[in-house]
Amino acid sequence: MAKSVLGIIGGSGIYDLPGLESVIEKNIESPWGEPSGPLRIGEIAGLPIVFLPRHGKGHRLSPSDINYRANIDALKRAGVTDLVALSACGSFKGELPPGTFVLVDQFVDRTYKRESSFFGRGCVAHVSMAHPVSPRLRIHLAEAAVAEDIPVVRDGTYVCMEGPQFSTLAESMTYKNAGYSVIGMTNMPEAKLAREAEICYATVAMVTDFDCWHPDHDAVTVQDIIKVLTANADKAKRLVARLARDFPREHEPCPIGSDRALDTALITAPEARDPELLKKLDAVAGRVLRR
Repeated sequence: MAKSVLGIIGGSGIYDLPGLESVIEKNIESPWGEPSGPLRIGEIAGLPIVFLPRHGKGHRLSPSDINYRANIDALKRAGVTDLVALSACGSFKGELPPGTFVLVDQFVDRTYKRESSFFGRGCVAHVSMAHPVSPRLRIHLAEAAVAEDIPVVRDGTYVCMEGPQFSTLAESMTYKNAGYSVIGMTNMPEAKLAREAEICYATVAMVTDFDCWHPDHDAVTVQDIIKVLTANADKAKRLVARLARDFPREHEPCPIGSDRALDTALITAPEARDPELLKKLDAVAGRVLRR
């Protein structure tokens, strides 16, 4: 059984991970381009941790400018087996006010400017996204939240918009009426790429605002969000520290097979595969391509 390596992607307001020990910064080259920044590799309570700030140092990358493929590829090359995304978001539900943490279990992808797959012409693969979140990872997060007395909602649907602008009122009302829970700009195609890379993935959606559907919050501003981000970031760091302390040291097989997602995904015949693309897939799909 493989050793667990926990990856943490820090979203808006989370650019470092206090408590990380024996830290080294490592620039990992990816054939998919430049990741958001160097990986911070260390440990918490003896568990290997790999941290990456999604927006880069100083928040220099907008959601549309992030190289999601390079980020996931670099994390895979660093040995990450389980990946937690910490993500600021807006809420569509009155019972999910600012400060709430939501352990989402579903996604709706409304992005349109981003590369969303490692595969394509020369090597085609179709992974299942019916259940995009690793259930065991979500359970561990819920248990860590309870242990730290951090209130969480254990399920919900995250709709990912392109951004970087916030929603129009019509968009906000459409998503609210569809029954979605939260809205953000970054978890797609991140979750899809993690599945293709056979990394177990889960999101902690940290509510910062009510989006613009709410009559008392119809003008979302960065200044208002930053106030909540700071409080959320403190709770998120406590959550991660507890998660790491209690996390299984041996990687648990995923009950929905997210860590073996490529077993039945490749459809291109071996003789028809593009050798150049295969070289780029060495980390993401090496386990199945080397058979």
